Amino acid sequence: MNFINRSLEPIINQYLKPNKVVVLLGARRVGKTELIKHILSKTEEKVLVLNGEDEDTHSLLERRSVQNYKRLLGKAKMLVIDEAQAIPEIGKKLKLMVDSIEGLKILVTGSSVFDLDNQLGEPLVGRKMTLHLYPLAQLEFDQVENLIETKANLEQRLIYGSYPELEHIESREEKALYLKEQVNSYLLKDILAFEGIRKRDKIVSLLRMLAFRVGSEISIEGIGNDLQLNKGTVDRYLDLLSKVFIIHKVEGFSRNLDNEITKKNKWYFYDNGIRNALINNFNTLKFRNDLGELWENYIISERLKYQEYKKVLATNFFWRTHTRQEIDWVEERGGALYAYEFKWNPRKKAKVPASWKKAYPDASFEVINTDDYLDFIA
Repeated sequence: MNFINRSLEPIINQYLKPNKVVVLLGARRVGKTELIKHILSKTEEKVLVLNGEDEDTHSLLERRSVQNYKRLLGKAKMLVIDEAQAIPEIGKKLKLMVDSIEGLKILVTGSSVFDLDNQLGEPLVGRKMTLHLYPLAQLEFDQVENLIETKANLEQRLIYGSYPELEHIESREEKALYLKEQVNSYLLKDILAFEGIRKRDKIVSLLRMLAFRVGSEISIEGIGNDLQLNKGTVDRYLDLLSKVFIIHKVEGFSRNLDNEITKKNKWYFYDNGIRNALINNFNTLKFRNDLGELWENYIISERLKYQEYKKVLATNFFWRTHTRQEIDWVEERGGALYAYEFKWNPRKKAKVPASWKKAYPDASFEVINTDDYLDFIA
């Protein structure tokens, strides 16, 4: 396949300005390093590139002084730090640089938020722009595919997801092995290195439970009972898993109607391939009994990419009542409500739930299926 330009590249260039920090976040192996290499190949400025997981980098940055950093940078006008979350007090160090070294541009990446966001948040208020990189988006595949190819590739993306390296792997067996290696070696790396996390088996079991329950409301107490963990521990693990970009939470929408469900959340995976690796199911669609879950997870993950890359400002929810009326996806944008139901089969119709229509008569309602899904995600 031809080189696929990433949609974030022009956005990064837009925000990469003197005395500002661009923070690029994303799961391991989604292409952060390759994207940076591509950006740097086009710059004529002198650049210093460091790796936060290299102990030498820690030593170079340890002494927090303007003179130390000026000597380190030399004539470089841009500093790039990959996996910056591994560097102690990185926020304070970057603040000193952008405040004291005129004209310096800084670009850092991170594969987890629980270190990097905490360290960068307060020190760099007003000085940083945070962007998220996901596995390849349909927006990006559109550069190298026509409509016929996109439709033909839909099944493999529902099954294997969209990690960049998969585009260079031909066989189904090798794709499955790659994804299993992702789960076993890379995605949990930051969590297992985090202080106090030792129960890898419990985290994997939690992820498997979520994988089987995609699109369903999750009871924290119920999962805790199944895993023999208390509610606080389950909450903590879910928070950490979201901060390394494996899963994300969708809350229930309510304007305080008595029959609307808001106490339980739904959890989705950022990538279908990771979800399928956790349940060890890479069967083709005709042999699946979870097609609805695959479709819902795929559409939602692609919609999140679309919102990020197109800078669509939206708050996302699901909606359900105690009488089991429900809507898969609700976006609140600019004070208006947009409701969507996801159906794999174009012949399967869906009506606006009566309670929703009565409570929110001005909201739009649309069914997203395999005939028109590209209008929603690309």
